[in-house]
Amino acid sequence: MDYGLIGESLSRNFSKTIHELSGLYTYELYEPAPCRADSFIRQHDFKGINVTDSFRQSLIPLLDEISEEAKRIGAVNTIVNRNGRLCGFNTDYQGMKSLVKKTGLDLRGKKVMILGTGVTGRTAHAVVTDLGCRQVLKVNRTGKDGALSFEEIYEKYADAEILINTTPCGMYPDLDACPVDLSRLPCVDGVIDVICDPLRTALVLEAERRGIPAAGGLYMMVVGAMRSAELFTGSQVDTGAIEEIYNRVLNTRRNIVLTGMSLAGKTTVGTLLSRTLGRELADTDEMIIESEQRPITEIFAVDGETYFRDVESDMTRILSPKTGMIIATGGGAILRPENVDALKKNGVIIFLDRPLEQILPADDRPLANTREKVIALHKKRYPIYCAVCDERVPNDISPEDVMAKILERLHYPV
Repeated sequence: MDYGLIGESLSRNFSKTIHELSGLYTYELYEPAPCRADSFIRQHDFKGINVTDSFRQSLIPLLDEISEEAKRIGAVNTIVNRNGRLCGFNTDYQGMKSLVKKTGLDLRGKKVMILGTGVTGRTAHAVVTDLGCRQVLKVNRTGKDGALSFEEIYEKYADAEILINTTPCGMYPDLDACPVDLSRLPCVDGVIDVICDPLRTALVLEAERRGIPAAGGLYMMVVGAMRSAELFTGSQVDTGAIEEIYNRVLNTRRNIVLTGMSLAGKTTVGTLLSRTLGRELADTDEMIIESEQRPITEIFAVDGETYFRDVESDMTRILSPKTGMIIATGGGAILRPENVDALKKNGVIIFLDRPLEQILPADDRPLANTREKVIALHKKRYPIYCAVCDERVPNDISPEDVMAKILERLHYPV
């Protein structure tokens, strides 16, 4: 291959999508055994490659030269074949530096806590040092090699102000895991998690709930990939192009999740979005009906609302790891915080705010089958819809116009 990624477990990796959006080359994914990776490098049969964590240190002895940043970090993620000389670079450095700045964090004079002491942890250490932090606290599971243990940080270092997670805790498939308890780190005012699968980890979501600026690792990945592209081709990728590629990748990956009252237009708008974007549509109420093989009215009548909510939570957990979907939720799906978290990990929640006078009772909705019930339900749920959504879109216009507003808010090209 000319350009590509070599590493392990690449089935959910989306480097190919990112690189090929640059329009500069075709990019391949290759999963060799460690011994075959060495052989591949020695053959010099490529123009430029990226490597995942499993090879970022082991391949260094096979290179003719490495950049100063790569030497400092002790790892490469980019290898360029320059007329037979193999040159190693670390573009994760630029990626992480750009992510910190995009998140709006000023590290000057700050005490920074880095979770994880592997390759990415060392990259983070180099970045935060260069950005002027006052002190760096390294944390790992063992508390060895100059690092703190996770138990120590709460007792002695709860005054940390910036938190950077470079561990795999919270990464697919363990989506509910969170490396630290933010309630025990009260001084944290900025969070970076390098994980980008899911797009928002449990740590990022918890930070957002606390009003703390936070970001996952997708932007870091995009910037690092485009810096690699520059090294591969000698062509500069400007900031505007990087932002465009980031938005396109983000919109390709994340789910559009529609919430709101029953009969607020979620299925109608969801169907339009599905057809327009060529995305699969999942309707949680329809999933429940199919799973239970009976209508919602019967589920409520026979087993009650708690049972229905339990099944609904099961459906949101099934949808949580999926990407690139349109999801129409039942009116009460957002009542449980765990459902909101599941939907937000890879999704953006859009509240379709239909005026109360336009929401009609429906016989197949046990909690909203009379006008009185609709009014009471709206009064109870409206503040929750507003609190949990990422975007609120008025739905007092045509479904086509609502869809257009959603796509505009999410920066889809129109």
